[in-house]
Amino acid sequence: QGIVGRAYGARTTPQMVLISPTGVLVYHGAIDSIRSASPGDIPKAIPYLRQAIEESLAGKAVSTATSVPYGCSVKYASN
Repeated sequence: QGIVGRAYGARTTPQMVLISPTGVLVYHGAIDSIRSASPGDIPKAIPYLRQAIEESLAGKAVSTATSVPYGCSVKYASN
């Protein structure tokens, strides 16, 4: 049914969301800045999700709250 995916606007997979304990959407977008599955690219990428988690846990505002997700499109069943 895709209830959670629809609620948070998921359009691609993977698409990351970080939700606070109070239900506030803290981050929405790509896991990182490089559209690659190559392990060698990981050190060069900006780790958007990791940064959002660390900043949120430290009580700071998330510096990059959104980014453009990349991947395959999500196919929802029709109602």
